[in-house]
Amino acid sequence: MAKDKKQPRPKAETPKGFRDYFGADVTERRDMLDRIAAVYHRHGFDPLETSAVETVEALGKFLPDVDRPNAGVFAWQEEAVPGGGTAGDWLALRYDLTAPLARVAAQYRNDLPSPYRRYAMGPVWRNEKPGPGRFRQFYQCDADTVGSASVAADAEICGMLADALEAVGIARGDYLVRINNRKVLNGVLEAAEVREDQAEDVLRQIDKFDKVGRDGVLSLLTTGRLDDSGARIEGVGLSPAQAEPVLAFLTSKGADNAATLDNLAAAVGGSVVGAEGVDELRQIAAMLAAMGVAEDRAVIDPAVVRGLGYYTGPVFEAELTFEILDEKGRKRQFGSVAGGGRYDGLVERFTGQKVPATGVSIGVDRLLAALRAKGLGGSDATGPVVVTVMDRDRMAEYQAMAADLRAAGIRAEVYLGNPKGFGNQLKYADKRGAPVAIIQGTDEAQRGVVQVKDLILGARIAAEASVEEWKSQPAQTEVARADLVAEVRRILS
Repeated sequence: MAKDKKQPRPKAETPKGFRDYFGADVTERRDMLDRIAAVYHRHGFDPLETSAVETVEALGKFLPDVDRPNAGVFAWQEEAVPGGGTAGDWLALRYDLTAPLARVAAQYRNDLPSPYRRYAMGPVWRNEKPGPGRFRQFYQCDADTVGSASVAADAEICGMLADALEAVGIARGDYLVRINNRKVLNGVLEAAEVREDQAEDVLRQIDKFDKVGRDGVLSLLTTGRLDDSGARIEGVGLSPAQAEPVLAFLTSKGADNAATLDNLAAAVGGSVVGAEGVDELRQIAAMLAAMGVAEDRAVIDPAVVRGLGYYTGPVFEAELTFEILDEKGRKRQFGSVAGGGRYDGLVERFTGQKVPATGVSIGVDRLLAALRAKGLGGSDATGPVVVTVMDRDRMAEYQAMAADLRAAGIRAEVYLGNPKGFGNQLKYADKRGAPVAIIQGTDEAQRGVVQVKDLILGARIAAEASVEEWKSQPAQTEVARADLVAEVRRILS
């Protein structure tokens, strides 16, 4: 009789495109999001938590490919209802935090205040090919106002975004919120007499302005150009006269907001929609100034063209302007960490009625990386005070010590491993990043004292000090049991 084959052990590894986050990473992200949430709360925004799962129907146009409901998302079909004969709903892990907001705004429209101001923070999932720094699960941090057509809502989002960046530690001068308007670009396209079938190609070439400059965009809009490899890139086919308003738009950044707005007004010519967009930008600039958000924090900038295919009015992005070194040691600016704008059709899919909305999304991982690049990360996060165990029969007293420390607001734990081999307990404390270890053997217990070991000072002395300095700066102190909390607090301070 053949022996049954042993079931192979499962591999202890994360699925491709996913990662695990440990103590310091989780704490650092939570602290950053808490600071952002405090800013949003002060601005009158309410938190919203939605289910991680939505129906594919509710996700709708937010999916990358609506014809393949399981493409781009992690989706599955529920089993058919017994006796019903038809398949169940398609469900999917949420792709972003915007689609759930659309569903909530429609589902609870009679209960929610209008406008509805909410912020949401949490993981989203995308079934896309992973790559370096690109994961299938990541965090988003959004804030949106639904139900207000006033550009005051856009100005508020921009000012709030600047406040949020400063709240997490990005100093003024190290960031800039840049603002543009899709209506201005529509006016430019109208002034340039761009056909509808050419508009998307024109937008694509405008987006290359930062890389190829004015002359490069002119070539791409007209007859084409050669790329760095010598290959021919076909142009859109505009005449030089048609390209002129587009180039005027791209080069309209002035010395201040007033000059930029005047240049934009000239670029849109007689376009009504373009003039409307310029007027909206004027209102936003005036409101930001009234809110105390100066041009060194938020500025009108025609170079913001990414996302214009999606947004319908004002658009904005937060760019970090300080320099970092790339993987090859070259200096470069850190770049964008947040983006957003005004969009229509958010709730219309559900209700058939236009509901204006504006919002912003912060790239959580990008912003965390920026904080680390500025030396503001939590890589040196402190672990708990560790109460060591010298006598198993006295575990209750060790737990009482830890409880006293916790009651005083100090993070503490009792060592729960095998107490044999005291060195292993100190190795454990070191691995936990513990700043202090508490030691009490039988002798100390009889005398009513404890040994308080400053692990941080001890490590520094061991690495730097001479024998004489080591003797004059003992890292271990004996104190009365009643003074334990005070001594630990002194060391931590």
